[in-house]
Amino acid sequence: MALRFGDINVALQGHVALLEICRPPHNFFDIALINDTAAALETLDKDPECRAVVLASKGKSFCAGADFNQKATVFDDATEQQGNPLYAAAIRIFNCKKPLIAAVQGAATGGGLGLAVAADFRVCCEEARFTANFAALGLHPGFGLSHTLPQLIGQQRANLMFYTSRRIKGEQAYEWGLADIFTTQEKLREEALAFAAEIAANAPLALLSIRATMREGLAGKVSTMTDHENREQLRLSATEDFQEGIRAMTERRPGTFSGR
Repeated sequence: MALRFGDINVALQGHVALLEICRPPHNFFDIALINDTAAALETLDKDPECRAVVLASKGKSFCAGADFNQKATVFDDATEQQGNPLYAAAIRIFNCKKPLIAAVQGAATGGGLGLAVAADFRVCCEEARFTANFAALGLHPGFGLSHTLPQLIGQQRANLMFYTSRRIKGEQAYEWGLADIFTTQEKLREEALAFAAEIAANAPLALLSIRATMREGLAGKVSTMTDHENREQLRLSATEDFQEGIRAMTERRPGTFSGR
């Protein structure tokens, strides 16, 4: 089986689906890409042949988050009252039922880190970079990371990533528990698919039941957190510091912030 959802390709081999983001080299996301990812996962939820999913991407980066150099941004349709459609799409991903493994071959940055952390497991290599660079942009973390990242690696390590915007390389990510398997870039996808096949070899109804128990309430907690994240991001996106953060990122230099 092969399907396409916008820039998302899906191929099912046996009981494992490969869901591939096809926006190389950096796989920047927008609302359409996250909705397409959710639609692909929801379709696989309905397919009894699919028991586990590998989320991978073409190109240098796993997902470099939002492209703030584009005229249209992920905040354009967001309001305090109605929320951000991007995060509504993200909640759809958290509500999906099948075990999900992210194969992180490069940068997982900002919201791209949030997408990687939405998976049950992560397979990475030395070239992987996990970065919560929101403060360097003058923003509050988003994509539910305020909840999911501390749950995964502990509050202090999450604080370190949030406060410093530091890039965490693959081996350190593995040591921290941010990734579950550490391998070479050449073997990354093979390892992720083998891990998914190991999961898929088990009884499918039991897998669904166990995963539902392990992730009980997660989507609701992420929804509550993204409401807060959206309000803070809207407030901070109107500041001079945010504009400086975007300029600094574009010019590949440290930001010079004024607190305005």
